[in-house]
Amino acid sequence: MPPSRFAVPSEVPGLAARRIAADILDGVLHKHRTLDDQLDGAGAHPGLKSLPDRDRALMRRLVSTILRRLGTLGHLLSRLLDRGIPTDAPRAQSALLIGAAQILWMDVPDHAAVDLSVRLVQSDRRAAKYAGLVNAVLRRCAREGHGLVEEIKQQTLDLPQWMLARWIAHYGEATAREMALALGHEPSLDLTVKSDAPQWASRLHGETLPTGTVRTLLQGSVTMLPGFAEGQWWVQDAAAALPARLLGDIKDKAVADLCAAPGGKTAQLALAGARVTAIDRSPARMARLRDNLTRLSLQAEAVVADAAEWPAPAEGFDGILVDAPCTSTGTIRRHPDVAWLRHEADIAALSALQKRLLQKATELLKPGGTLVYCTCSLEPEEGEQAISALLATEPGLRRAPVEKGEVAGLDEIITADGDLRTLPSHLPHADPRLGGLDGFYAARLVKS
Repeated sequence: MPPSRFAVPSEVPGLAARRIAADILDGVLHKHRTLDDQLDGAGAHPGLKSLPDRDRALMRRLVSTILRRLGTLGHLLSRLLDRGIPTDAPRAQSALLIGAAQILWMDVPDHAAVDLSVRLVQSDRRAAKYAGLVNAVLRRCAREGHGLVEEIKQQTLDLPQWMLARWIAHYGEATAREMALALGHEPSLDLTVKSDAPQWASRLHGETLPTGTVRTLLQGSVTMLPGFAEGQWWVQDAAAALPARLLGDIKDKAVADLCAAPGGKTAQLALAGARVTAIDRSPARMARLRDNLTRLSLQAEAVVADAAEWPAPAEGFDGILVDAPCTSTGTIRRHPDVAWLRHEADIAALSALQKRLLQKATELLKPGGTLVYCTCSLEPEEGEQAISALLATEPGLRRAPVEKGEVAGLDEIITADGDLRTLPSHLPHADPRLGGLDGFYAARLVKS
């Protein structure tokens, strides 16, 4: 990402964090770049290296809050602006979003939110002429914004309409709105631990979920938390930790993990004692998988290849996990950019890829072996319909229904067909930040 046009005075605390937040928002909303690409790895924003941990955490929370509430913010600002949001100066738009998000949902004094947004605009040549406008609109937001948000909170504005319409059609209006409401909350940090979950929950000031995941509200760099350097746990949403367990007892069995990176499920399989072959087409993501396994002192054979084209070993596998690429609409609570980067047309292309991966997995599976297919999508084409189509064309496969005991008795996440379907509104909690799951689908099949 190119540096901003003007240097930011280092003596203004918090301004650098807001400048980088504005750059990253512009990357998502105007350049269609994912948050992950802009926060980590080779494509990360260059300013992050010099940003203190506290400011980095503020920047991330700013960006995620804005993307989580983007529809509400857009509607609100249109009410406060006589002529709409300026379109000729992206930095003015970002400054308004950043200021309003702080005033309405973050623990930032109103005067600081207004002042820093004005400074943000003043530091940009195209946007500087809007400094007075930004100042006036955000002051008005501080006076009237909370009341306006209360007026529109039932309108479900923070999802693209095509996505909400699909969820209403598939899950029903009440459930779809519960899901949308759950996506409005900043999620917890979920960890899969190697052993003794209650002890780690205590050390990390969290709680143990019925499924064994440790859930905590601790913030900041995960690398600084107890147990990280020692390889005692890894970050993994509680729902994402369920599919690998559906393979059952895999000790000493040959198991393939297709589309494996960044490696959370690979680590689960290796910890369970399987002889794991992890396959993914991305060299960079596979390097991250190897690093994770090294930290965790776990072993797997890592193969960089397109899983759908990978030449099948003659001996086949006892178990296969297909965590297929998908629209990722189930992960919006943790990746709010997904809502604004995905389009309905993406579903068909990804469904075709999922079909190819399922066919390859069927070839790789030994007779009597178990295939678990999963996606972090809430779209039926990428879940239920994909498995129905496979079973209709592969008579040698049959469904092995998930039992309540395999999911800690969470009846609501097992479908009528015996598949697994988690929703963002599942696992409610008195503190919304400690509730919810990523949206996952998983089915277990056995080859005759």
